[in-house]
This record gives sequence, structure tokens and C-alpha cells, in this order.
Amino acid sequence: MTQGPVLLSVRGLRKSFGATEVLRGIDLDVHERELVFIIGPSGSGKSTLLRCCNRLEEPSSGSIIVDGTDLMARGTDINLLRRRIGMVFQNFNLYPHMTALGNVMLALRRVLKKPRAEAEEIARAALARVGLADKAANYPTELSGGQQQRVAIARAVALDPKIMLFDEPTSALDPELVGSVLATMRELRESGMTMMVVSHEMGFARAAADRVLFMDQGEIIEQGPPTQIFEDPREARTRAFVQQINRH
Repeated sequence: MTQGPVLLSVRGLRKSFGATEVLRGIDLDVHERELVFIIGPSGSGKSTLLRCCNRLEEPSSGSIIVDGTDLMARGTDINLLRRRIGMVFQNFNLYPHMTALGNVMLALRRVLKKPRAEAEEIARAALARVGLADKAANYPTELSGGQQQRVAIARAVALDPKIMLFDEPTSALDPELVGSVLATMRELRESGMTMMVVSHEMGFARAAADRVLFMDQGEIIEQGPPTQIFEDPREARTRAFVQQINRH
């Protein structure tokens, strides 16, 4: 695969919570149209890395450049930049009093200031893209967990982001609902969306990722194509982790 230009560039990223250093000097480039999958034990800093990439967590030091704009620069309009960085969380964070369509339209109206008709058109297209065109009028309580997560993905996609960050998008779902969310993510990937994914879905990582990063104790220990990381890891810590997940 020929690599596109670098869309996200992270240099020397550190993050501490009190005396605990959670990220210890992360260097990372993500290219346009690339799907980067981040694996590692709990507490290795995976989610913190994602949350620093749109400053939901404030980095202690380092630089983050997204689509040519320095996220850490004083004059950067962080809310403007966040429109380019879609984020999907473990919890769906939908408004229960709004329909699926209303949830997807909200940011289009409030953040992008779209007229109602245009916002509705974009929102309906986003719901159709995640296979939920027929659920536009349903409230979150009327949807399965997998459907709610796909509404959350539609909400992020509707803003036309340059990159999507997925933080454990399937971990709150019953096993039988995971497939529908992964299928939606695969469709996004095939349409050219740049993605960073933190997840325990190793089968998806093997099948869909361009590159897998293994993190441990706040550092990137090893990175490479899925075949290298899962079948022939070079580092002892990666090997131990892969052996452990293969046993389960």
C-alpha cells in the first residue's frame, strides 16, 4: 500500500496524572487513509494517547499536529480543530430525549450552524451509511447497543472529519452485537477514512489494520503490519502479550 501524506504527527508526547507518568515520550505518524490499531495491556496508556490527540486530555508536553495545524499552539481554536477529529467512545453518549436523527443533527446545527433542512439531509445520509436509515425516528432506548454505537459513529461521520479515533468501541456491547459495529468500521475504512482504533478485537485488527502498535507502560514497544505483530513479534513484551491473547 502506498502511504498517503501524514495526517497526524505526534512527537515527544508525555502525560502524567500526578506522580504517575502514563505516556512516556510517544512518537507517532498516521498517514491519510491508514487504519492504525493500538493494542496492549490495561493501563498501558492506549486510551490516554487517543484522548490527547484531540486534547480531551491535556498533554503534559510534546507536540501534536493534525492536518497541518499544531494542536498545542496557543492560538489554535481547539473546537474548530475537533471538527476534523471524530471520536467514538466505549459509551455511546447519546441524548435519550432525542431520536437517532436528532442526535446526529445536533452538532451539525450547533457546531457547524447548518440550516435545519441541510442538517437533516446530512444526518439521514450518515445514518444510511451506518445501515440505520430506517431507525431515524427511534429513540436510543428503542435501539440495541450495537445500533446505538452505530448512531454515535454516524454522529461523528456527519461532521466530515479527517480522522476518526475509536476508543474501545465494542467493549460495552454484547458479543452478538459487535459484528455490526465492526462491519460499519470496515466500511468506513474501505471508503478511505483515516482511523486510529484502541480495541480488544484482535480478529478485526488482523483483517483490517494497516499497522498495529503494541503499547506497554506508556511507550510504543513495537509496531508493524498485523502479520508481523501477531505472528512474528520482535520484542519479548510483544511476544508475551500476543501469546496471552492467543490463549483466550
